[in-house]
Amino acid sequence: MPRPRKPENAGLPKRWRFDHGAYYYQVPPGQENQWEGKKTFRLGKTQAEAYRKWAEIVEYSENVQTIGQLLDRYSLEVIPHKQITTQNHNRIAIKPIKAVFSSMPLTEIKPRHIYQYIDKREAKTSAKREIEILSHAFTKAVEWGYLDRHPFKGEVRLKGEKPRTRYVEDWEIVECLGLSSKRNLGSIKAVHAYIRIKLLTGMRRGDLLRLTVHQLKEDGVHVTPHKTLNSTGKQLIFEWTTELRQAIDEALAARPCPTSQFVFCNRVGSGYFNEENGRAGGWESMWRGFITRVLKETQVKIPFTEHDLRAKCASDAPSLEHAKALLSHADSKLTDRVYRRKPERVMPVKTTFNSAT
Repeated sequence: MPRPRKPENAGLPKRWRFDHGAYYYQVPPGQENQWEGKKTFRLGKTQAEAYRKWAEIVEYSENVQTIGQLLDRYSLEVIPHKQITTQNHNRIAIKPIKAVFSSMPLTEIKPRHIYQYIDKREAKTSAKREIEILSHAFTKAVEWGYLDRHPFKGEVRLKGEKPRTRYVEDWEIVECLGLSSKRNLGSIKAVHAYIRIKLLTGMRRGDLLRLTVHQLKEDGVHVTPHKTLNSTGKQLIFEWTTELRQAIDEALAARPCPTSQFVFCNRVGSGYFNEENGRAGGWESMWRGFITRVLKETQVKIPFTEHDLRAKCASDAPSLEHAKALLSHADSKLTDRVYRRKPERVMPVKTTFNSAT
């Protein structure tokens, strides 16, 4: 009977393990030549690096017959090309899918299996996202020639999550910006500047925390949104306004390390965003502390997220097209459905008859 996998190796492809800070592959007997003559091959320090190395060496043939094998190929060839945060979310989502469907042949999955999976999962929101990954994997299966058609696309109707409706009012922003520092003055000023810049530009957190002084140019702030980097690579230039210059200057003045290349940095001058895991632990901690104080010390009683500030920027934009451009969305439907949260103002129809009695 095989030994159970260690917790840190759960969810990894077969024969993979995480050991001493790196990912390794136990080479099957007789395949050492394919792996530089080694019995244990070091793939890399991070999962993204390990999957890329694996994809460089492994060649797939037409022997992908089960959903588990399909998800392995999807993990190796598709996920590494997504953004770091999305990669992490995808790999987490694949674990419960493989636990249920791994041994099922590609040709046997039916729409009823999808409904049963969601019905049995307690975390309904997570289940829907997991099925989205599975659906995309089957789309790739058609592209790769394993199937002639997607087995459940268009045949499964899942109730979508309702978009958030939290709109941060102007007075709430005034309350937040009026919060004074108790200890680290630079810290509170950095958060204030961050809020101002986000409300002016709608930048995603990752793009804002990656922002460097080299991107502050004569004609404006140059940004290539990382979420669209792999697909379009389209650059945005936020043209200078008096308000944007003041907010940027405030952020630069609040830095604990004035020589840092980052607009927002920690005490040693490093940026807050971790490219390996897509997290920004130091900033997240600072933001949570800020919101906790806001709810305790101001008139703001309903918490809001950084994402809600991005939505406020879109809601306050004078038009849907302006909001779409600010948020760097390819489709204005997403902007309108999720980010434009103010009630739509409608003028009554003018009539020609006299309403007087």
